[in-house]
Amino acid sequence: MAVGAHSDSEPVGPQLAVQDAPRFLNRELSRLDFDERVLAMAEDPHLPLLERVRFLAIFSQNLDDFFQVRVAGLKEQVLASVAVASPDGMSPLEQLKSIRGRVEGLVERQTSLYNSGIVPALAESGISIVRADEVSKKELSQLHTVFRQQIFPVLTPLAVDPGHPFPYISHLSLNLAVTVRDPQRRQQRFARVKVPPVLPRFVPLAEESRFMPLEDVIALHLQALFPGMDIISHHPFRVTRDGDLDDVDSDAEDLLAAIQTELRRRRRHARVVRLEVDPGMSAEVLELLTRELELQPADVYQSECLLDLGSLTALWQLDRPDLKEEPWTPATQPRLRGIGAEVPDLFAVLRSGDVLAHHPYDSFATSVEAFIDQAASDPNVLAIKQTLYRTSGPGSPIVRALIRAAESGKQVAALVELKARGDEQANIAWARALEEANVHVVYGLVGLKTHAKVTLVVRREGKSIQNYVHVGTGNYNPSTAHGYEDVSLLSADPDLGADVTELFNLLTGYSRQHRYRKLLVAPSSLRTGITQLIDREAKAGGRIAIKVNNLIDPDIIDALYSASQAGAEIDLIVRSMCSLRPGVPGLSERIRVRSIVGRFLEHSRIFRFGATGQPDYYLGSSDIMQRNLDRRVEAVAPVTDPKLCSRLAEIFEIALADDVLAWELRSDGSWHHVDPERGLNSHKRFQELALERARGNGVVSLIKHA
Repeated sequence: MAVGAHSDSEPVGPQLAVQDAPRFLNRELSRLDFDERVLAMAEDPHLPLLERVRFLAIFSQNLDDFFQVRVAGLKEQVLASVAVASPDGMSPLEQLKSIRGRVEGLVERQTSLYNSGIVPALAESGISIVRADEVSKKELSQLHTVFRQQIFPVLTPLAVDPGHPFPYISHLSLNLAVTVRDPQRRQQRFARVKVPPVLPRFVPLAEESRFMPLEDVIALHLQALFPGMDIISHHPFRVTRDGDLDDVDSDAEDLLAAIQTELRRRRRHARVVRLEVDPGMSAEVLELLTRELELQPADVYQSECLLDLGSLTALWQLDRPDLKEEPWTPATQPRLRGIGAEVPDLFAVLRSGDVLAHHPYDSFATSVEAFIDQAASDPNVLAIKQTLYRTSGPGSPIVRALIRAAESGKQVAALVELKARGDEQANIAWARALEEANVHVVYGLVGLKTHAKVTLVVRREGKSIQNYVHVGTGNYNPSTAHGYEDVSLLSADPDLGADVTELFNLLTGYSRQHRYRKLLVAPSSLRTGITQLIDREAKAGGRIAIKVNNLIDPDIIDALYSASQAGAEIDLIVRSMCSLRPGVPGLSERIRVRSIVGRFLEHSRIFRFGATGQPDYYLGSSDIMQRNLDRRVEAVAPVTDPKLCSRLAEIFEIALADDVLAWELRSDGSWHHVDPERGLNSHKRFQELALERARGNGVVSLIKHA
């Protein structure tokens, strides 16, 4: 189904009678609604083919994440007999049952799209995914050589019998369940062969652009793994385990050691939450797997296409520009370009006024990276302090700059969040690299995950000290900065500098700081600050616009409901989970909710309070979730420069006018693609604006046909 083809008769998500519905939408089902919008991108025939392949891979990866975190958490609640219902009134068991039904439908659509849409379209474009019964004799001969030289030495078949216990099946691993028979004893045995993740998932055949899945190549050569045995059957299967580390004891005397211990423990003992299998698997083998993995039938999902479609990213990386979007090169704002010099003096630029960068349209390299790089090289810079949640590792230009600064004698402090999900091991590795370079590495506050994106640069200027700060919505990761939509504020504002100084003192030392001059900081002041700003607009003529990834906090949602009832007009741009039910008479009829899903991952968090004139703008790291507001360190900063406020107004205006990538949430909980009228694609429009600004065209027209 095409993204642009949805109509009122084709909603995404469940439909309910509003009068019978609770005041909140279920967060887990709302997350699956988002995944369905991603799947719709893969179904859109108007997109370049390899972009559709990329969205199909993202959808698969999103489901993996959903099971290892959200489903795993619900299962823990069921096992612990937690009777507390979610805000929408569903028990953990009811949620798991609803999730099962929704996921089955999504997997069916995914399977149909892959088998009947993507694979034939790839073949027509000269990229063939070949299965075992489709190889020529020449290709089979080549595969024998590849198997012997490159694959066979890596494989370790593991038997299951009285002398060999059932092996550990690692998280997200792809495996072959093999049944063999001893021709002499006439006994059947089960064996597991792990498909090595260190090898490419798709093996190129003699003819370029023809690829065979690695598990099929292994299956063709099972006789080499079990010589003298009869191969009765073989079927792929895949396991998903609990992958959340949020329950690690933050009171541990050595948090680094605690995280490492928990990672090792989870590699061996994390509970299995999903088993994906080939539909042709025999009942006996399936029963063996479910028993040994301690699963119920409801935990088993059958798929009639390749397992782990997240690996399709390998095909997206093929050198086929004709099947992809035109590459985007981020632009550099005129103020950040050198005037008569190769590199601008960023500190002089910031002393003349704040800078706002909208990534990936504005370059991350010539704004945030350049800011930290110049700070590392400037002999007048005395100290650099930075929070690091996710980055691209020791090779990151930012990490290298911090190491260089420390080696030159500057005071450098890095707050590394060890519990950044999925990046725990990587964060440990580059945290140690920073420590070896004499960077002061700390791991944050007890019981709180540090999610704030802030940097402080302390510089000697004459006889005084000047603070420069960066507050952003995205991670200090050059890789994701090319694909994630985020905003960055660079400033020399004294009050903001003082606030960030005190925030770092809180993070690295002992402090009971609760009040800040300008910053809204979680968990101390962010919730109350946002609530007060919402309450201020709770009147006729009040105006609120919020752009976040997730909006599920019941108290903030209730505040928005009250503001709507009092007469405020409210626009919410929520990429993923939204528990607020818009458009309900007497509750939320003045609230509109939309989601934008496209080429770039919408990731910025921007807040606007007030009608035309001089509304208040804020940006920062926090979503509207209980974990962000109450259990994390978050930082949200006001934007006061009129020119920068205009840039944020522009972001809202274009995002709210988008009718190509946008979806709208209705009061019954269903999502509908916005009917295209002007054909405005916000991502393409932001690209145009960035190029116009880079050329120095001055005032630009915000809305035009894209």
